[in-house]
Amino acid sequence: MEEELHWYALKIFFNKLFEAETVFAGQGLESYFPVELVRLKGEDHLRAARRLATPDDFRQDNRYRKIGPAIFLRKPVVNSLIFVRTTASDILRVGEEFRGKGFLYTMVDKKVPYIIPDKEMAMFRLVTSSGDNGLKFFSDESITRYKQGDRVRVKEGPLKGTEGYIKRIGRDRRLLVAIEGFVAVATSFIPFQNLEKVSDHAD
Repeated sequence: MEEELHWYALKIFFNKLFEAETVFAGQGLESYFPVELVRLKGEDHLRAARRLATPDDFRQDNRYRKIGPAIFLRKPVVNSLIFVRTTASDILRVGEEFRGKGFLYTMVDKKVPYIIPDKEMAMFRLVTSSGDNGLKFFSDESITRYKQGDRVRVKEGPLKGTEGYIKRIGRDRRLLVAIEGFVAVATSFIPFQNLEKVSDHAD
């Protein structure tokens, strides 16, 4: 019987994130880490254009994204954390391989790696790739003190279907979406009329 694919988290040395992404792609594995797209101008744009025109240097290419004539730098916004979708039997092999390459500095729950639910991962990806310029990220050490308040679902807009907790952060009430034990992201302000309260036990 074919094993199911699940999402797992690996903590990678920060300067190895893009190389790790390339290795995963070469193995046919889906991976993800949230990035900010920073538009390049002037000499930075020209240097990136030259790199993109050199197909042999793929490790440099995946740091950039070309949208029309514009070139953007993909800037990681969560230090050292990458998610990979693979099987339970393969994740330990992946961890050992990455340790051997000098990418991995720790693997959470090495004996029985924690499975990240697909729904949780999908909502995190939706929020972090939404283009919201007001996103605020929190490490796993900071999640507990922010995970309070009503659990809600977004009814309208680009984040429709996303579930999280309403929490006051600074002066604003924000929607907090977490991958439990790893990272959380808070959106910018969402009007209350676009939210509905849901049960903590809702599927």
